[in-house]
Amino acid sequence: MRIGELATKTGVSVRALRYYEEQHLLAPERSPSGQRRYPDAALDRVQWIQQLYAAGLPSKKIVELLPCLDTGISTSATLALLKAERERIHTQIAGLVKMQDKLDTLIAVAEQTAPRST
Repeated sequence: MRIGELATKTGVSVRALRYYEEQHLLAPERSPSGQRRYPDAALDRVQWIQQLYAAGLPSKKIVELLPCLDTGISTSATLALLKAERERIHTQIAGLVKMQDKLDTLIAVAEQTAPRST
């Protein structure tokens, strides 16, 4: 599929897909006329990249993880990176839950002290 079709199907801009290519996250084939052509597997890959970015991973770490994502085989370095990222995300989630609890408390207090509308 062409870059525009991949962009439409994934909801990712053409510019972002070109950036992924520059960062070695996505590798299209080229037609004889030089147009980018992506295999169907690029749909899943772009979704993975989006999810990893959303989780806070920079492109350099994503590049390190892609061979594991592609083959399901990891090295000791990849496994260590996966565990470190999981721990970072776990810590981030715990912090967000604490903040949610604080906000819930503030909301409860505000609801009790707010003037009632008639």
